[in-house]
Amino acid sequence: MKLHEITPPKGAKKRKKRLGTGSSSGHGGTCGKGSKGQRSRSGAKSYPWFEGGQMPLQRRIPKRGMTPRRRRVFQIINVKELNCFEDGTIVDMVKLKEKGLIKKENIPVKILGNGHLKKNLTVKASSFSKSAIEIITSTGGKAEITGA
Repeated sequence: MKLHEITPPKGAKKRKKRLGTGSSSGHGGTCGKGSKGQRSRSGAKSYPWFEGGQMPLQRRIPKRGMTPRRRRVFQIINVKELNCFEDGTIVDMVKLKEKGLIKKENIPVKILGNGHLKKNLTVKASSFSKSAIEIITSTGGKAEITGA
């Protein structure tokens, strides 16, 4: 087989619909667009959200509040959940992922101060609440903020 002998499979190539080719062709006269109306004119195009003059959905639905552009989304962990680690462990994103406390390592983590901590841990996270820092340091641990 040579390169010039290769042909597309049967049915892969379809002929272009030739419009305005006489009345017996099925595409003559108005070329299959009907008579008059918005879609029958040349250059007519509509968009997927066009509703034929009805008030569009994006204008019918009420707009409420505002969405901040630079909102930081955190994965939240409470201090009581850190009791699953051994005493003296350095807790970081990798360890939290291994224990199943967070789902993704690339989303920042915030530690909140709900509950009691019974272990001496060094916790590395993107953000801490004030109460979480107090609880971690009261047990002799450290709360280190990472750059993520």
